[in-house]
Amino acid sequence: MEMEQEKMTMNKELSSDAAAYCCSACHGDETWSYNHPIRGRAKSRSLSASPALGSTKEFRRTRSLHGPCPVTTFGPKACVLQNPQTIMHIQDPASQRLTWNKSPKSVLVIKKMRDASLLQPFKELCTHLMEENNMIVYVEKKVLEDPAIASDESFGAVKKKFCTFREDYDDISNQIDFIICLGGDGTLLYASSLFQGSVPPVMAFHLGSLGFLTPFSFENFQSQVTQVIEGNAAVVLRSRLKVRVVKELRGKTAVHNGLGENGSRAAGLDMDVGKQAMQYQVLNEVVIDRGPSSYLSNVDVYLDGHLITTVQGDGVIVSTPTGSTAYAAAAGASMIHPNVPAIMITPICPHSLSFRPIVVPAGVELKIMLSPEARNTAWVSFDGRKRQEIRHGDRCGLQAGLGTACQPPPWAVPALLGLVCRHSLSPRAPQGLSPWVLECHRAPVPAAAGHIRWHMQV
Repeated sequence: MEMEQEKMTMNKELSSDAAAYCCSACHGDETWSYNHPIRGRAKSRSLSASPALGSTKEFRRTRSLHGPCPVTTFGPKACVLQNPQTIMHIQDPASQRLTWNKSPKSVLVIKKMRDASLLQPFKELCTHLMEENNMIVYVEKKVLEDPAIASDESFGAVKKKFCTFREDYDDISNQIDFIICLGGDGTLLYASSLFQGSVPPVMAFHLGSLGFLTPFSFENFQSQVTQVIEGNAAVVLRSRLKVRVVKELRGKTAVHNGLGENGSRAAGLDMDVGKQAMQYQVLNEVVIDRGPSSYLSNVDVYLDGHLITTVQGDGVIVSTPTGSTAYAAAAGASMIHPNVPAIMITPICPHSLSFRPIVVPAGVELKIMLSPEARNTAWVSFDGRKRQEIRHGDRCGLQAGLGTACQPPPWAVPALLGLVCRHSLSPRAPQGLSPWVLECHRAPVPAAAGHIRWHMQV
C-alpha cells in the first residue's frame, strides 16, 4: 500500500510539472507515458518536410531530426524535466528558407583576384544587377584597379556606378543586403572575414578550382539571382568560431588587425592590466603550429577551464564542421556535416601515435596556450590569415555559437542553396540527409585551402 501511494504521489507531481511544458519538436509525434519508464509513440508517422522548391509533390522523412524528448524517466523514481529554453535542436536543412523583411537593394560582389577567366562573368553579373535589378553594387577597390577592367571602355558606364571599399579601412557591415561570390571556396572564406558580426546571405558561384562551398553554377545566373532576390532559396547555416587572443604587452608590440563583435577594431587593452586582446570570427579553422622553428610545438588544450591534453607535435587544428573537410581532413580528422554543432580538435603530426582527433560540443569554451615546458614559441593563423606569434603567457580562447530551436547559432554564415544546386545539400534531394555518401576526389587536395565535396545519394 505504501509503495502504491508513493507511486501515485510521484505521478501527480510529474503531471503538474510536465503539463506546463510542451515540446514543439515532439508535439503530436511522441507521447510520454507515466505508466512506463520509457517514452513511446502514439502512432507511427514521420516528420513531413517542406516540399522541394519548384515541386508540387511532398516527400516525407523516415524519422525526426530532432533530439530525444526532453521529458524522460529513468527507472521508477528518476526523471529529467529540462528547461525548454535550453533544448538544442538540429535544424532540418530542408526546412530552412530565405526570407527578406524588405526587398534587397545592395549587393557585395567578391571576385577571385588574379584570374583572367573571371573578368567576363564579373562584368555580366554586375551589368545584370545594375540594369535589370536596379541594385547598388559594392566591390573592393583593388578589383577595379585590375588593368583588364580599367582599360575596358565598354565597361566604363557600369564602373562609374560602383561603390568601392577597402579592407580593414571601410566598414560596410550595415550596408550590404547579400553577397555574391565568384570563384572557389576561398572567396566565401574571404567574405566571412569581412563581416565579423552578422553576415548577410551568401550566394557563391563555382568558378574556381574547388567548389565544396560554392553550389551555384554560372550558366543560368540571371534566373538564379532572381530567385534569390525573390526569396526562393534554401539556407545552410555554417557556424563560425569566435576566437579571442590575449597577449602580454612586450615593449613595442605590433598591433594586428583584430576586429570586435561590432566590426570595429578590438586591438585594445584587456581587463587584465598589461595585456592586449584581439578578436576574430573564423569559418574554417584556427591553426597553431611551430612556425619556422625546428623544435616540436608543445601546447596545452583546456576545455571549460580543465586541462584535457598537451599537444606535442607540429601543431593543432581547431576547426568548425565546415573546416573539418579542409586542413583537418588532410591531417587525418573525420568529416563533420555542417549542421552538426561541434568543434574538431586535430593534432598535426603528433609525437604520440595514440593521439587521435577529438570532437567536442559546440557550447564548450576552449583555451590553448604554450606549455611551461615549451622550448619555442608557436604561431597562430585564422582561416590562413592574420598570422601572428604566440609566446609564453599568451592565450587563445575559442568558442562556437550554440543555436536553439528558435534562434540560429550566433556568428553563423548563411550560405544559400538554389533550385538547382551542384551537390549534396540541395532541398530537392528526396531523402534529405539519409542516406548520404562521401565521395573523395582522387586528385590530391591542397591541405590549407582544399575541401572534399560531399555528395548525397539520391
